[in-house]
Amino acid sequence: MIREPQILACSGVLYPPEGFAHVGVQIWQARQLAGVPRPRMCLVPTATGDAREQIDGWYRLAATFGDAELSHLQLFTQPNVPDVRAHLLSQDVLFVSGGSVVNLLAVWRAHRLDEIMRECWEAGVVLAGQSAGSLCWHVGGVTDSFGDALDPVHDCLGFLPFSNGVHDDLGDQPRRDTYRRLVGGERSRRGTPRRTASPCTTWAPGSTRP
Repeated sequence: MIREPQILACSGVLYPPEGFAHVGVQIWQARQLAGVPRPRMCLVPTATGDAREQIDGWYRLAATFGDAELSHLQLFTQPNVPDVRAHLLSQDVLFVSGGSVVNLLAVWRAHRLDEIMRECWEAGVVLAGQSAGSLCWHVGGVTDSFGDALDPVHDCLGFLPFSNGVHDDLGDQPRRDTYRRLVGGERSRRGTPRRTASPCTTWAPGSTRP
């Protein structure tokens, strides 16, 4: 099946309240974008250090949304598949977990996943993710990879030519204020507004906005 390049980038709900009915809805959305009855879907949990809890949760949750061929790509301490590029290119959906976007970028570049992910995107594999798995596709944004005081990150993959403010309403971190201050500083330096993406974005080349 031929698909145009698509990215589903969402904040996700870090702390869902008890009884929250929409846990994992981004997985369901990514399935719809794949447009096939039994999608091949791979979790990439690099941002958590390939945490076992994240991987186990993926298989439990993703299975609740219907029949699919599920897998995951583990990079610690070495890849769990013999050919990383071939495995990722064979998927309909790549779902990137939250965690540390700074660590994700460093490990991906060491394994050339930055190049492979772009190849997958251009081949029509749906790229999806939340939190760090959302921010990574953009030019940059705000991250707590170094601490809760928050820092800018400017060297994300840049597939989407926008900044991204994930978890804008998170109560225990000043993400909204920090993000807007950084965007305002960029505007002051350049004289034009920095392009920004919404907390949940589906975008394909040729769109006038995300």
